[in-house]
Amino acid sequence: MKIAKYCLIGLLLATPLAQAKTAVAVFAGGCFWCIEQDYQKLDGVIDVVSGFTGGKLKNPTYNGNHKGHYEAVKVTYDTDKLSYQDMLDKFWLSIDPFDNDGQFCDKGPSYRSAIFVKDNERQLAQDSLQAVQKQFPKEIVRTEILPMSEFWPVDAYHQDYAEKNPVRYKYYRWNCGRDQRLDTIWG
Repeated sequence: MKIAKYCLIGLLLATPLAQAKTAVAVFAGGCFWCIEQDYQKLDGVIDVVSGFTGGKLKNPTYNGNHKGHYEAVKVTYDTDKLSYQDMLDKFWLSIDPFDNDGQFCDKGPSYRSAIFVKDNERQLAQDSLQAVQKQFPKEIVRTEILPMSEFWPVDAYHQDYAEKNPVRYKYYRWNCGRDQRLDTIWG
């Protein structure tokens, strides 16, 4: 009898009273460790997965071939707490929109910035890009807006890297100059 009672209580506690309404957004902004951590800090973000997207190669890998893909994050968020516009605002504050060769100390095609959109998100993404271009009229803003494509999670070593390796992560982020440059751009 006691076992059944505790099982029922456990079942009730484990069952959410109301399911959160969720949406997914995908962004590339250089090192996926950094973008992952930036989004994990937002209240209303449910999950952030690091991986690759945007290329044609199936099953890209970090230490193998990921040619044509961007390092990216897939962010699942609660739409009662955050909007897609909130996701876009966080994206811009997490990247250097003037770097044509990658992001911060990471250079090369896989480190370029991009917003991957579903059809209904395209206009919001374009409007956000235009707002940034208006804010910096003499600068070239290079961030592509691309159709959402298959997302390939990277291996477990790279997931939640900042949480699992806080000292290494902080050292990397500092030496890369990411926060210093973001402060210069966005204040």
